[in-house]
Amino acid sequence: MFADFLRRLTTPDPAPLDRADARLALTALLVRVARSDGSYDAEEKDKIDRIIAARYDLSPFETADLRTRSESLEAEAPDTVRFTRAIKDAVPYDERIAVIEALWQVVLADGHREAEEDALLRLVSNLLGIPDLDSALARQRVEKR
Repeated sequence: MFADFLRRLTTPDPAPLDRADARLALTALLVRVARSDGSYDAEEKDKIDRIIAARYDLSPFETADLRTRSESLEAEAPDTVRFTRAIKDAVPYDERIAVIEALWQVVLADGHREAEEDALLRLVSNLLGIPDLDSALARQRVEKR
């Protein structure tokens, strides 16, 4: 289903993603982090829905559709390293910082941090070209909300 999209995303020199594809890839990354602890529950899905609805100004139907498509993409996407590096090459830095904040929102959605989630978020931040300090500051901003 997403073979062409993934092929374009993981080419050695990917073109910048258009807005719709960037939404899909970044939402798939949210799903991947939410699934990283082996539990992908209603709280995490609700948090992802709220994040993408606000971030992209989507209706409830559009939100559900984007999350559903992103769940499918995440399941088909290559390993986290290649997938995240591909996003880094195709998405501007300022959008990647906002994604780190959104990822922290998902990690903290259930009220506690799991070691697997922390490890994956640290890896993802690094692969997205976000320094540890900026990721920590993003986490602190999320925790203050």
